[in-house]
Amino acid sequence: MDVKDELANAAWRKASFSGDNGGNCIEVAPLSNGRVGIRDTEAPNQQPFVVSATAWKAFVDAAKSGDFDF
Repeated sequence: MDVKDELANAAWRKASFSGDNGGNCIEVAPLSNGRVGIRDTEAPNQQPFVVSATAWKAFVDAAKSGDFDF
């Protein structure tokens, strides 16, 4: 299956508290080979970003450690 088909059939999910921030959310979907699809919840028909497992892990680790806190 190519990535376009994979994204079309992906199981997209968003954070449970995403409704509390005025709709400024992203959705993520697990893809093959550990990749992750990322899209804007308000524009689900736009082309999603696809990142490697390594990039996704680095992002999640940085978020958990507070690197993106204001």
